[in-house]
Amino acid sequence: MSEATVLYEERGAVALVTLNRPDALNSFTRQMHHDLWAALDRAEANPVVRALVITGAGRGFCAGADLAEFDFEPGPDLVQRADPGPVIEQAFNPTARRLQGLRMPTIAAVNGVAAGAGASLAMCCDIAIAATGASFIQAFSKIGLVPDAGGSWLLVERLGLARAMALALTGDKLPATQAKEWGMIWEVSDDCVGASLAMASKLAAMPTRALVATRALLRDASTRTLSQQLDVERDTQSALGKTHDYIEGVMAFREKRPAQFKGE
Repeated sequence: MSEATVLYEERGAVALVTLNRPDALNSFTRQMHHDLWAALDRAEANPVVRALVITGAGRGFCAGADLAEFDFEPGPDLVQRADPGPVIEQAFNPTARRLQGLRMPTIAAVNGVAAGAGASLAMCCDIAIAATGASFIQAFSKIGLVPDAGGSWLLVERLGLARAMALALTGDKLPATQAKEWGMIWEVSDDCVGASLAMASKLAAMPTRALVATRALLRDASTRTLSQQLDVERDTQSALGKTHDYIEGVMAFREKRPAQFKGE
């Protein structure tokens, strides 16, 4: 029996998901997407789990799509068989959407190179913490493609058009320290997994629904006018005002004691 392409572990209120194809720099096969979705399902099904960390086994975080899965065998219908559209629609886009819509905050522990859709995967998470020697590469232009898995949107959102454009067109490597300076990631750490788990533990003790609602507000803000955003803020606050954690948070503040949030 072959080894699982994605490993899953629970550490208290934190789920640790490890992409596990180290010999291929954790590049994605279709099976690996399905295994990742199964891991996300496990985390969401356990109410105790309130934050999630994604990292990679070995020396890489994720090298994007495994091109060995594409059918480039010479012969009839080569163009149709090599079309990347179906795997994007059936695998990478669902993965990006799952991460964006998870019921808990997510942290990418970028332990090594994040190339192509691997860089997109890291940016799809709410927070990214990279190892000192990690790097981000928009590898698409070197094989005649464009950033995918949300990369064309996320790059501009994180870096602005000028930097996003140059990185996407050239495919140049962006070292972790510069990625932090430019705002692509939150932090650089010699122990990015340890730092990510510590961050996840902190977030897991906070009011989970409010954190996820904050994610949605911030990520969608650029699609609305200020007046529209004010209305969404009002409606979101009203919904959160009915939660246990809101009542507990205010009561704890008034009583000058630590709040005991439940994520409810």
